[in-house]
Amino acid sequence: MTMIQNSRAGRRLAMRRIRPRRSPAVPLVVLAWLGAAVVMWMWWNNTPNVVGTANQLIAAGRITGLLGAYTIALVIAQMARVPALESRVGSDRVARWHAMSGRYAISLVVAHVVLTIWGYSEVSKTGVVSEAVTVVTDYPDMLMALAGTLMLLIVGFVSAGALRRRMRYETWYYLHLLTYAAVFLTFWHQLTTGAEFIASATARTAWYALYLTVAGLVVWYRVLTPVRLNLRHRMRVEATVVEAPGIVSVLISGRKLHRLGAEAGQFFRWRFLTPGLRWSANPYSLSAPPRPGLLRITVKAVGGHSSALGTLKPGTRVWAEGPYGALTAARRSRGKVLLLAGGAGITPMRALFETLPAAPGDLTLLYRAKSTEDLALWRELKAIAKERGARLMYAVNGPDGSRPEITPDGLKARLPDIDRHDVYLCGPPGLAAEWFHTLREAGVPERRIHHESFEL
Repeated sequence: MTMIQNSRAGRRLAMRRIRPRRSPAVPLVVLAWLGAAVVMWMWWNNTPNVVGTANQLIAAGRITGLLGAYTIALVIAQMARVPALESRVGSDRVARWHAMSGRYAISLVVAHVVLTIWGYSEVSKTGVVSEAVTVVTDYPDMLMALAGTLMLLIVGFVSAGALRRRMRYETWYYLHLLTYAAVFLTFWHQLTTGAEFIASATARTAWYALYLTVAGLVVWYRVLTPVRLNLRHRMRVEATVVEAPGIVSVLISGRKLHRLGAEAGQFFRWRFLTPGLRWSANPYSLSAPPRPGLLRITVKAVGGHSSALGTLKPGTRVWAEGPYGALTAARRSRGKVLLLAGGAGITPMRALFETLPAAPGDLTLLYRAKSTEDLALWRELKAIAKERGARLMYAVNGPDGSRPEITPDGLKARLPDIDRHDVYLCGPPGLAAEWFHTLREAGVPERRIHHESFEL
């Protein structure tokens, strides 16, 4: 085991990034609803009095189609990894927005198809199946729209929680990219068959502007920004270090890595350009603040990708995207801070333990692990605690395997003023949820419990 020495220079660099800031989540949500209201107005402005079942069905099909297309644009924007979303709103919240918007979009698109064809069949007095064939074969751009709609349904199907948990991440990820093709294929029929766009050049221009803006965000932040980052910093594997049973650190060298703009608590999506790993980009947190020529991630082997990291050879090229995540010092609102780490959740907590501004005695780290042998990075944590005058505690299973309980009373006994702390927590989803409820019972306000979870 080796140790990255505690770095005052690294702490100063990290602390320069600390700027208390308000999350743009509420303004963005308001903006999204205003956009939906504009879409509703477009439909209302172009819709005469609706009389009869057939016209009511067709009108309902039009509004669900417009709202579905608008929501799809939001879904793509949420996939663009815009820094203001990823680093300020939080990657976990953006992921939940994306999943929720995707469900709404697919539901609206299905409603649009069903209602429109049903309405047309009522007008023509033909069967629904016969009318569907007529619409697809006779209306402009409908074959492309059909293909795009089927792709959207496939993406929605594989993204369902029960199925997604049974799929390899890489399989789900590449199927998910079908969304881009689906959006391209379904876009054109909106302009050639949509009454709102046929009747109004202004509406067509606004729709082009919406989709071109979203496409620009995707190209800029998902293609050009990562290319620039990796050409500038030229990262490679420096070494791998076993930290504890099943836990390995990967040291990554490069040029001017402290200028990446990364903060303690954030993560990158890493792609290691070696056989078996080059097609996978997985998120791993920094386990130390960036040094001018060195980054470090610390990973627990829980799957094929993470298990293979221990076999990486020095010199392996690395492709990174980021930094992402909002579990940073900017969330803190009080002088006293408690860090709660469980298992591999120590990774971002270790970086925060080094860099969070705190007076001696105001910073505490509690580390939960199965045994003392599983306390990864322990030597570094002790060195940081000694230098900073911080408190370092751990809770491990007993010799008989009994699990220590972290209770509200137990936390109050260790930190009598815990209700005046900010608390950062990171650990397995079940443990994190348990700790959240424990902290609430101990009197910590919800707004001062900071965590990120990707359980959708």
